[in-house]
Amino acid sequence: MTRPAAVVFDIGNVLIEWQPERYYDRVIGAARRRALFAEVDLHAMNERIDRGADFRAVVEETAARWPDHADAIRLWHDDWAEMAAPEIPLSVRLMRRLRLRGVPVFILSNIGVATWQIACRHYGFLAEADRAYVSGQMAVTKPDPAIYAMVETDCGLPPAALLFADDRADNIAAAAARGWRTHLFDGPEGWARRLVAEGLLTGEDAG
Repeated sequence: MTRPAAVVFDIGNVLIEWQPERYYDRVIGAARRRALFAEVDLHAMNERIDRGADFRAVVEETAARWPDHADAIRLWHDDWAEMAAPEIPLSVRLMRRLRLRGVPVFILSNIGVATWQIACRHYGFLAEADRAYVSGQMAVTKPDPAIYAMVETDCGLPPAALLFADDRADNIAAAAARGWRTHLFDGPEGWARRLVAEGLLTGEDAG
């Protein structure tokens, strides 16, 4: 089998850690966080933002609906950069080594328009990708098959030429169903080994 022609990175938990519960445990305490997340579906709120809804407006709407948790809900907007942290250094290095080897690197992420802008300000390596596919700009999120089709159309590469790393099994399954090569990300070391196995990096690159 020929080598992949391009490598596609998710952002959350692949290039940057994304653990909102961990952030809230630290800021408001585990007990209050459990009560908040049991009563308010903050991940569903975030999915609306990822599909293109206005970041501040959605958070404020949710805070108004749940006044007992309003201050904590607003932290999702006000402290988002702290919540989406830190970067995963080996993953970033792998991304850069691929580009040095002449391998195009794409980003495909469920992330809002405003949150993408915040992420780019805090993590300059995101701008180094050859192409970035941002769900908020596309108005569709993984694992909807439409988002993968949009990537294929835009980059002009066939599905089998794309190697995609994501930490969510449903996103991986949807990409694989279209014929993409996939890697379920459970740590940068395993991803490094996969890139070596695909002939894209050397062991020294990935070490």
